[in-house]
Amino acid sequence: MCSHTCAPSTLLQRDSISKCSLCLCTWLNPRRWLNLQEYQSKKLMQDSGVAVQRFYVAHTASEALEAAKRLKAKEIVLKAQILAGGRGKGVFDSGLKGGVHLIKDPAVVGELAKKMLGFNLTTKQTPKEGVKVKTVMVAEALDISRETYFAILMDRACNGPVMVGSPQGGMDIEEVAASNPELIFKEVIDIFKGVQDDQALRMAANLGFKGPLQRQAADQIKRLYDLFLKVDATQVEVNPFGETPEGQVVCFDAKINFDDNAEFRQKSVFAMDDMSESDPTEMEAAKWDLKYIGMDGNIACFVNGAGLAMATCDIIDLHGGKPANFLDLGGGVKERQVYEAFKLLTADPKVEAILVNIFGGIVNCAIIANGITKACRELELKVPLVVRLEGTNVHEAKRILTESGLPITAAEDLDDAAKKAVAAIRK
Repeated sequence: MCSHTCAPSTLLQRDSISKCSLCLCTWLNPRRWLNLQEYQSKKLMQDSGVAVQRFYVAHTASEALEAAKRLKAKEIVLKAQILAGGRGKGVFDSGLKGGVHLIKDPAVVGELAKKMLGFNLTTKQTPKEGVKVKTVMVAEALDISRETYFAILMDRACNGPVMVGSPQGGMDIEEVAASNPELIFKEVIDIFKGVQDDQALRMAANLGFKGPLQRQAADQIKRLYDLFLKVDATQVEVNPFGETPEGQVVCFDAKINFDDNAEFRQKSVFAMDDMSESDPTEMEAAKWDLKYIGMDGNIACFVNGAGLAMATCDIIDLHGGKPANFLDLGGGVKERQVYEAFKLLTADPKVEAILVNIFGGIVNCAIIANGITKACRELELKVPLVVRLEGTNVHEAKRILTESGLPITAAEDLDDAAKKAVAAIRK
């Protein structure tokens, strides 16, 4: 994560690559994040006493209609549940426009759900073909008289959790941070004491809550922190954290990021992971403890470590090439993993060359070399292969590659490897 003490929203994330909008440093998330649907996050919040809209989940049009009747609300919001933003402006292949609809007549909910469920919804964040909608959320629509922004996140610079808030919510918080940084407020939380009453009240006041609403907002802030700890979250972001004309403080939307290292004690949370929208190649890589990131170039990268992955991609780009993807092998390497990695890399039709860049600290280079030679023979590798190995048992590894008789191009260092990989695709 970025070392700056900036708002969480300054970390602009797309898939597994993030960039800090303040310092412009680029960093990689080396693990696949847990993805929850909106209704799942709201259920976790509801279970922790956080105020959210009343809602039901439906998988069929008849279930959606029944849910709308049970709500007995003046107005209902029907939301398609997919792991992508921009749903409100999306388009279904059924012809229906919009993945979010406000409805006053419950009878209409069933008809709209028929045009959502089982159809693909395309938004600015989905693949071109869209994502099939299997679930809809039927919720009570509440008027919002004022919108604010609130988040709790782990901050390295503070060695623990930090609250971040702004009285300007319901919009991209990045814009607020850039144009009105004085409207971003922070409170560092003592991990041993938790959120104190004076901190919660001060944050509520900074968000613009007044009178009884200030105490109500402070109570919600403390409940959100309880949730943050309870589920081992790395971030809980509520936007908008709003108030209604009736005097209620409500969390209208939330994004929760989880600590993957806590999976062993958060089994019920991780069991909710919706992998139906995940890249099948990423899922196959995960079976072998590999981390796969797809890109749109033509040089595949096989590395060990997220930092080395980023450096490899950068130097390929520096020499005029473009990475097609990369596989991060990690530390506990076995020959079979290397073989499976090559299967995944060569399955990408865009790949015209492969660059292997391994620095063997806890990785034995000879194991990598044996895996490479096995993969080259059994998969009958057709594209140029450039290999740079350094570290533990490297001399034995180079001997294995040299005596294999395979058309493998050796490289002395990373710069040399990138030059040779780019030259190989230009021949």
